[in-house]
Amino acid sequence: MRPPLRLAILECDTPLPNADAKYGGYGGVFTTLLRSGAELLGKPVLETVLQISKYQIQLDPDNYPKLEDVDAILLTGSRFNSFEDAPWIEKLVDFTAEILKQDRIRLIGCCFGHQIIGRAMGVKVGRNEAGWEAAVDDVDLSERGKQLFGLEKLSIHQMHRDILRNYPDGVEQLGSSPVCPVQGMYKKGRLITVQGHPEFNEEITTELLRVRHTMGIFNDDQFDKYMDKAGKPHDGVVVARAFIEFLLDD
Repeated sequence: MRPPLRLAILECDTPLPNADAKYGGYGGVFTTLLRSGAELLGKPVLETVLQISKYQIQLDPDNYPKLEDVDAILLTGSRFNSFEDAPWIEKLVDFTAEILKQDRIRLIGCCFGHQIIGRAMGVKVGRNEAGWEAAVDDVDLSERGKQLFGLEKLSIHQMHRDILRNYPDGVEQLGSSPVCPVQGMYKKGRLITVQGHPEFNEEITTELLRVRHTMGIFNDDQFDKYMDKAGKPHDGVVVARAFIEFLLDD
């Protein structure tokens, strides 16, 4: 595909107030990330590479792009459970399955989006008995993961306790961690996913941790542990570069 590629970002949630005010939805968060990834790739003007459109599908489940109008689709993260049978989630799974049936439109998924793609490929999603991954953690990369990201080990923001139980048939494994064995999937020319949140930064993660601590989702010990890791260096921009290279790859 020749740039600029038409990328539709499907927003599967709304950021918390501070992040939403700063970025204008998760579409804005990912646009900021992809701009940095393009710069790292030596393409300082994102618009020469990607023509980005945004669709809030959680609040407006009928707000989907026409397939003929896009070259690639990115599924964002979400606070909702990817294994639930809520109508908007089932519609997203069905839409993703339709994308997987054709060979032109490429898929990118992060966290919830990664799980939705796995679910659309027939893999079970569920609660992780090992508990949460949150803030910056290391992912042990496979040989393909090392090749795509250009790293021996990937540091990435996490915020999940749901996981894919196994890898779908026909994809390459990108990495694993002690808490979550399915950290990313790849199929050349078709899809790339990560369980983590390359789009998160210390500010976004800290806001999430504070709110979830107040709600009782994280206890005091968890909160302190994750806050200590929220400001660690991470490779989100490297992941964004890999996403763009995936989209441009023939």
